[in-house]
Amino acid sequence: MSNPQRLPTSLTPLDVALSALSALLRELKPVATSERASPDTTGCGAVEISELKAWPPHDVAAVDGWALRVSDLVGASSYSPLLLTTPPVWVESGERIPDGCDCVLDDDCVDRTGPMAQVLAEAIPGQGIRRKGREIADASRVVNAWRTGDLHPAARRPRLRMVNIPGGIITAKLIAASLCEAGIGVDFVEAAARDAASIAKALDTSTCDLLLMIGGSGVGRTDATLTALAGCGEIIAHGLALQPGRTAAIGRIGAVPVIALPGAPDQALAIWWTLVLPVLDRLSGGSRRETITLPLARKIASGVGIAEVALLDEKDGAWMPLVVGDLPLATIARAQAWLLVPDGSEGYAAGTPVDAYMLRERAQ
Repeated sequence: MSNPQRLPTSLTPLDVALSALSALLRELKPVATSERASPDTTGCGAVEISELKAWPPHDVAAVDGWALRVSDLVGASSYSPLLLTTPPVWVESGERIPDGCDCVLDDDCVDRTGPMAQVLAEAIPGQGIRRKGREIADASRVVNAWRTGDLHPAARRPRLRMVNIPGGIITAKLIAASLCEAGIGVDFVEAAARDAASIAKALDTSTCDLLLMIGGSGVGRTDATLTALAGCGEIIAHGLALQPGRTAAIGRIGAVPVIALPGAPDQALAIWWTLVLPVLDRLSGGSRRETITLPLARKIASGVGIAEVALLDEKDGAWMPLVVGDLPLATIARAQAWLLVPDGSEGYAAGTPVDAYMLRERAQ
């Protein structure tokens, strides 16, 4: 059995990806639509957010890997492999955890070259798993994090086509709700299956200015989004030097730019903020997304080579970092702003003034 790679083999810097998208946008004819899209034409009828009261609805895999039971792995190591009496179950990120399993091990932690699978590492309960109902504590605030910003009444209204690959429906609904609220037309389409042929049938760019693909952008065994895109157009970059969101991709079909977002809401949100919103700004002629400059209450440490998204909250007139390079939805629900730490930076010292994008209104 081949060993799937969990990430693309190389990562494209975020600024390079943005430059490539800007070059594509310069080739497009100006968006002429100036009227606010009506609810009947935005695909809003397909958007129901009530199910987000508890997400995930059951334990799901946070990574691609082998679903196992911790108690069966005691003592396993590369020096003392543990034979499994039954074959392990492979799960993709976002899939339901099989009954009786309480961890997900990376692919290279299980050796399947012999007649029986051998485990090469122990695990802890919950490793590689998103627990049922743990991610969303306040659905309204999570939905608000996806807002596009306030467009001027006379701004151009770009036309979007959004193709959801089975498994990414929560992310697709969050995005569709945000676009509908902004009055941006959304042609919402669900691919019939996760295979390349089914996805390719949905990649019609004849009536849109931007195509978004939701889910299946990784390199797991059922991730066929990039195969479908390559067959219909061109992949410009797969794998971004951004944490989270490294399995995202950009491409084109004809002259229309394509952005493939991961299906997991936290990873997709980083791509939404850093790639999709700037493209929407260009297509619409600008937005009024608000930034606030405040000093950092404490330092932010970041690794050189990977841009990282940080979540912030305002405290005593300063930005208090909540998390860096990670976007738990429960933390998003209480964060007030987000900040991008560039890939060439090691972070910011305490007291450094930084510009942060607002997620919700400031307390008066």
